[in-house]
Amino acid sequence: MDLFHNLYNGFAIALTFQNIMYCSFGVFFGQIIGVLPGIGAPTAIALLLPLTFSVDPTSAIIMFAGIYYGVAYGGTITSVLINVPGESSTVMTCLDGYQMALQGRAGAALSVAAIGSWIAGTASVVLLMAFAPALATFALRFGPAEFFALTMMAFGLLTVFGEENPFKVIISTMLGLLLSTIGLDVVSGMPRFAFGVPQLLGGFDFIVIICGMFGVTEVFNSIENPEDEGEVLKGKLHLRDMFLTWEDWVASRWAILRGSVIGFFIGMIPAGGITTASFIAYLAEKRYSKHPERFGKGAIEGVAAPESANNAASISGFAPLLALGIPGSATTAVMLAGFMMWGIRPGPLLFMQHANLVWGLIASMYVGNFLLLLMNIFMIPVFVAMLRVPYSIMMGFIVVFATVGAFSVNNNLFDVWMMLGFALMAYAMIKLKYPLVPLILALVLGKLSENSLRQALMLSGGSMAIFVTHPISAFFMGAAFLAYMTPVMRWYLKRRRAKVVPA
Repeated sequence: MDLFHNLYNGFAIALTFQNIMYCSFGVFFGQIIGVLPGIGAPTAIALLLPLTFSVDPTSAIIMFAGIYYGVAYGGTITSVLINVPGESSTVMTCLDGYQMALQGRAGAALSVAAIGSWIAGTASVVLLMAFAPALATFALRFGPAEFFALTMMAFGLLTVFGEENPFKVIISTMLGLLLSTIGLDVVSGMPRFAFGVPQLLGGFDFIVIICGMFGVTEVFNSIENPEDEGEVLKGKLHLRDMFLTWEDWVASRWAILRGSVIGFFIGMIPAGGITTASFIAYLAEKRYSKHPERFGKGAIEGVAAPESANNAASISGFAPLLALGIPGSATTAVMLAGFMMWGIRPGPLLFMQHANLVWGLIASMYVGNFLLLLMNIFMIPVFVAMLRVPYSIMMGFIVVFATVGAFSVNNNLFDVWMMLGFALMAYAMIKLKYPLVPLILALVLGKLSENSLRQALMLSGGSMAIFVTHPISAFFMGAAFLAYMTPVMRWYLKRRRAKVVPA
């Protein structure tokens, strides 16, 4: 009964006029960000974060959540109509969605994506209600050793789920941890790596970093490599084109269900992410299908499965953030910075200390997913028109918002120069093919990881055995070790297969 009572209170908060407006703006803005290729949810939230200093935290996080799962919806439109993924999570949708559009079935592709996303998103919210409080209760047993081991596992999983070179992932993570140590040492109070610069004594402000690394860097990349814009399919989409036939429902019903389950559990894993969920769901659906040769040629299951998975993962990704304080992606890492800015620490006690925020956010996800379903059925022509907006116009607004956001943190021009410095560093990393997400996650979790390590060692008198004698921390450390050994095992298996000579 407590669950329904909490959900009732959550709807009482989410259905206030103010929060409905914030939720509506969030999902609509997220749709626009998803439709315009190259911007992304982390950039959008990073640019809006400085504007929410005086906003009620519950309203702000409802808006940011709406942007996050709204982007997952919006990226489908460009994937289907012009074969350009609006987000990395919609890459798999291009394979069959665009082929359906070429066959004159763009409306069916967009409709099954919208309906599948709504079903998956709603089911994921229901599961989130059940899993997140239980996870928070379990996390109350966590001490410094468990939190340190959990952060090590989160860093290790980046090498498993990341598509980049695992050694570059590790280097990027170490760079983020190094940057997180700059400033005053919490234990001794001595400055570290400040080099006599007073502005560095407080460390780097996360808003300054993300405005530079996601906002300005995107502009640098767009100037050098203008976005390859696909040609919007000619002809208008009418409302009658958005309705699915009975055959479409039969073909896609199990794909939606399987994609929802896969997406939910992948999103629950720290560092899992919506992109990984969509890839795994598509491959699983192709493997399960009785006619795998249809995939890539306009199979409606090839649209339903990844679209259901990425939206389910975008919802379930809030579970580790809210219950453990561990972000699972760059977007939730930016949201964690917002929590810290408002003086709220996500973790096991969040459900007790800020129950109204948590349940208001969960209830708003029902509202936001329903609004997105309506938008994706009735407002497709509006979003198609937005595809014709030149990206060169958008770049100017991104630079202005990023600069204002960085300056407004401390009203200091030094932060603007630091933003530019981080933008150049991120640009160099992209050119050298070093991933940014591990660096961002390490920056966010660096202080938690360091403080937990030092507290655990003080409790154990300097003995490292504390990390393996506690069952929970031993499990996490074992998972971290296996994750970091994954590249070595892959290399060994690849070498072994290369030695096999066919008869």
